[in-house]
Amino acid sequence: MQTSPADITVRPATPADLDAMVSVHTEARTAYYRAGGLDDAEICTPAEHADRIAGWARAIRSTDRTTLCAVREADPDASAVLGILAIGTTGELHQIHVRPDNWGRGIGSLLHDAYVRTLRDASIPYGTLSAWERNPRALAFYTRHGWRPDGERTPGPGGADYLRLRLELGPAS
Repeated sequence: MQTSPADITVRPATPADLDAMVSVHTEARTAYYRAGGLDDAEICTPAEHADRIAGWARAIRSTDRTTLCAVREADPDASAVLGILAIGTTGELHQIHVRPDNWGRGIGSLLHDAYVRTLRDASIPYGTLSAWERNPRALAFYTRHGWRPDGERTPGPGGADYLRLRLELGPAS
């Protein structure tokens, strides 16, 4: 089904969304890690899948995170989850993922806008995130939205680092 931003609602995640959220996360990370040169043995392990289930379940229940889902308005149940977002209380963007078959349709930007609103509502002046350096699609997305590297790097899979990025919010317009 072709989707456009006008068809999408961003809403808080619920426990009923868990399976769909894990699916979105798994599809997106598999696509970008494969594109970055990792093979399935490195990215598709049962232990990592179990960790994603447990991690999203904790995030949905947590008072320290905001979790959001982008869903089709015409079908706003868990089966229609096209994108997901997790935000920490200090402004860290922990996760933003969109189903790969919906990349380039503005869903990531809708989630990013919700992220910025959440920070502004909490009077947090900047955001941080880590992006894998072999994920040029994500790095280009964040650059378009005003993110800049802050010089911090942490080791990531395949001998490639995660780059920490920072978004200065400035005054609301």
